[in-house]
Amino acid sequence: MRRSRFSEEQVIGVLKSVESGQKVADVCR
Repeated sequence: MRRSRFSEEQVIGVLKSVESGQKVADVCR
């Protein structure tokens, strides 16, 4: 089974969003 693929840019964007102070729940949405 393959997990849904995330591009590196997407992952970096999420990490930056979390660092900025956004809630993880909002990012997962």
